[in-house]
Amino acid sequence: MKLKSIVFAVAAGVLAAASTVALAGKVGVVNPERILRESSIAAQSEQTLRKEFASRQEAIKQAANRFKAKVEDYQKKSAKMSEEARAKAERDLASEERTLQRRDRELREDLNRRRNEELQGILTKANGVIARIAKAEGYDLIVQEAVWMDPAVDITDKVLKALEGKHK
Repeated sequence: MKLKSIVFAVAAGVLAAASTVALAGKVGVVNPERILRESSIAAQSEQTLRKEFASRQEAIKQAANRFKAKVEDYQKKSAKMSEEARAKAERDLASEERTLQRRDRELREDLNRRRNEELQGILTKANGVIARIAKAEGYDLIVQEAVWMDPAVDITDKVLKALEGKHK
């Protein structure tokens, strides 16, 4: 009895899947990674982020160089320092290193947050373009990130061209 119900369930699933595919009609696939990698809007977004964070990155780079110089100076002078002076210098260097690491971590977190915001904006625009293409060309289903696809159903190039036209 159990075997019959399992076979019936599998058969029903296969029929449901087959009917879904039959109903799908015209299908397209979009590769969102290509959109984020190849579109001019993505390139402009990356350039915007570089400009937005350049001054903070430069400030941290300069602070790191100053810290490195202080460490080198300490290493040269530490043998001649009193135990108390050496301990204070080490505490000061450790504190400065923690501050530098915190600033660097905050910069990376802020940059990642902003990059995610920018990417989300690009994908939102791309989804709007995809919806317009789907309606204009009579697609019944458009999928993103397919495991495998026939190149004939890949509409990523159409989306890229439409994004470029809309973006300019």
